[in-house]
Amino acid sequence: MTKINVEKCAGILKEQDDILILTHAHPDGDTLGCGFGLCRALLKLGKRARVICADEIPAKYHYLYADLQMPDFEEKYIVAVDVATENLLGSLAEVYGGRIDLCIDHHATNTGYAAYLLLNADAAAAAETVFKVIKALRVPIDRHIADCLYTGLSTDTGCFRYASTTSNTYRAAAELIDLGAANGTINRVMFETKTKTYAALERLAIEGMQFFCEERVCVITVTQEMYRLSGSSEVETEAIAPLTRQTEGVEIGLTIREKADGKCKCSIRTYESVDASKLAACFGGGGHKQAAACKFDCGVEEAKALLLAQCRTLLS
Repeated sequence: MTKINVEKCAGILKEQDDILILTHAHPDGDTLGCGFGLCRALLKLGKRARVICADEIPAKYHYLYADLQMPDFEEKYIVAVDVATENLLGSLAEVYGGRIDLCIDHHATNTGYAAYLLLNADAAAAAETVFKVIKALRVPIDRHIADCLYTGLSTDTGCFRYASTTSNTYRAAAELIDLGAANGTINRVMFETKTKTYAALERLAIEGMQFFCEERVCVITVTQEMYRLSGSSEVETEAIAPLTRQTEGVEIGLTIREKADGKCKCSIRTYESVDASKLAACFGGGGHKQAAACKFDCGVEEAKALLLAQCRTLLS
């Protein structure tokens, strides 16, 4: 693995063609905004590029690619965006693991799996760095690219509420708005609009909320039965995790989602007193200081017991 800067990254992309862009499984606004924003820029350069994801893309992100015509080709260069470890690619890891040429990321826990790594761990979103790469490519940034990158910034900062948000984040957002990003519409769709099925799922999640460690830990479990009762699915669970740390006194929020095969995944949210990435690392996961994730090859209750044991250690 070789670490590179923005200019080197842009130079590499100018030399390549037939570029496949990988986004992480259970996709969020940052990985998708980076993926489709970079894809649009490469297409403007006359290159063949497309974006893929192991999981279904939530319908609310449709505007990122609705008008986009991505060509078919046999990939010659593989880029991952906002992907800290190969296992976060989901089923794509089985196909592309060990073959990734370039990674653009902002996770300090990045494992260096790509041949080249452009990493800015101080950035609130990977979209901040992708924005710099696109400018270094000297591609005219239209409103579609601006919408993609603004989506990445907004969603990874909780609409600019999280402590990870810096003055650089605000400056990038302001520049994207000047370039045509529909900030009002994007913020409304991302943070204020809920489907009826998600609203039903959120109600069940809150009803089942549990507190541990003198109410310093909040746990939400999302089961397959809850999907059945609400008519929702895992595609709609992105907004559940932030609910865990909205209760006064909570320092660690755990959202444990049961998968169809009975295994589960945990999204971790914390405040400054606890490093979420350290907790995730105990189980082979990673992420940021206040937002991280990990997977378990066991059921929800066993995973919860394992997580709570580590929480007690971290909070002691």
